[in-house]
Amino acid sequence: MNLESFVEVQPHSHFPIQNLPYGVFKPESGSEARPGVAIGDYVLDLSVIASAGLFDGPLLNDTDCFNQTNLNKFLGMGRPAWKEARAAIQKLLSATQPTLRDNEGLKRKALLPMDKVEMLLPIAIGDYTDFFASLHHAKNCGTIFRGPENPIPPNWFHLPIAYHGRASSVVISGTDIVRPRGQGHPSGNSPPYFGPSRKMDFELEMAAVVGPGNELGNPIDVNKAKNHIFGLVLMNDWSARDIQAWEYVPLGPFLGKSFGTTVSPWIVTLDALEPFACDVPKQSPHPLPYLAEKFSTNYDISLEVRIKPTGEEHTYVVTKSNFKHLYWTLSQQLAHHTVNGCNLRPGDIFGTGTISGPEPESYGCLLELTWNGTKPLSLGGATHTFLEDGDEVIFTGCCKGSGYNVGFGTCSGKILPSPK
Repeated sequence: MNLESFVEVQPHSHFPIQNLPYGVFKPESGSEARPGVAIGDYVLDLSVIASAGLFDGPLLNDTDCFNQTNLNKFLGMGRPAWKEARAAIQKLLSATQPTLRDNEGLKRKALLPMDKVEMLLPIAIGDYTDFFASLHHAKNCGTIFRGPENPIPPNWFHLPIAYHGRASSVVISGTDIVRPRGQGHPSGNSPPYFGPSRKMDFELEMAAVVGPGNELGNPIDVNKAKNHIFGLVLMNDWSARDIQAWEYVPLGPFLGKSFGTTVSPWIVTLDALEPFACDVPKQSPHPLPYLAEKFSTNYDISLEVRIKPTGEEHTYVVTKSNFKHLYWTLSQQLAHHTVNGCNLRPGDIFGTGTISGPEPESYGCLLELTWNGTKPLSLGGATHTFLEDGDEVIFTGCCKGSGYNVGFGTCSGKILPSPK
């Protein structure tokens, strides 16, 4: 039976009743932030629903998790509470259920036009980790910087490589990104270059949002890892390629990454993504036992990147990729993250790394698309190698169901000039 909502949902909408992603919003300027769920062109205010006593299940009937300014408390309650909430919200929004449908006063308070509210970061992010989980991206980067003979180091096929990112500079979609300044490679015998980055890039990623964490010293089993992952967001892990190339030996990325990371406002739950589970690429050699899953799945999420050049109204598609191309799964990333006893906490996020596919049009960053600036892109007659001041980058992601979509909305940001 195809579930339908009494809220009108357009056929192209990312937010039908089959999705119900979570976010945090303010109804108007100066009001208190509160959790909500997207349905069509509306936001369902969960604080109103909770105050009306409509979460009456055993796990949610006596909690203030939806009267918080972020989702962290709800995330920490775990999968049983998430499933209870999803079932209650789906029932409440269904076309056959009169409780909210026929209560005009409650409907006015609880269902707010999405274009009238202010979306905020939905979680308080304690820590942020960025993985390097795409085989095609790893191969392309290795070929660009080290040549085609041995582009991928041998350890890459044995463990999901990652680095610790900067949580303080994770921002919500729509936030402008200031071009960073830093050092770049010296030219000849000159001192290193210092100034605004000359190679500003986007990175097409997704990020997993951690639910219940683990105690320090207590790893998470790879086959139980999904119980610790609430859902996914789109993520643009902006990169200053010239700064990164000069600084990353021997300890890895620092200033070339920490200036800004953009995430989409809606967290799509793993439950909503389950119908789109798909096989993972063959892993060879076979992973070590702590990374060997009984059932390995990726998700068939179509991803697209558009660039709106400075001064133009038109946007240009530069990338079409898919989450299913990832070599290392979310569960493997989480299990590896904690195998040394590292403790994760509700609201932590970990990025997948750039999601590139096998074809040139599916490469997930300008470094690959322009082959480090040697093959410029044509955008409306003008050529681009890396991002220019005023350029806006827009990510979208969507799963195609039978007569409906499960989507992530957009993740966007514009590059502003470096301060003088």
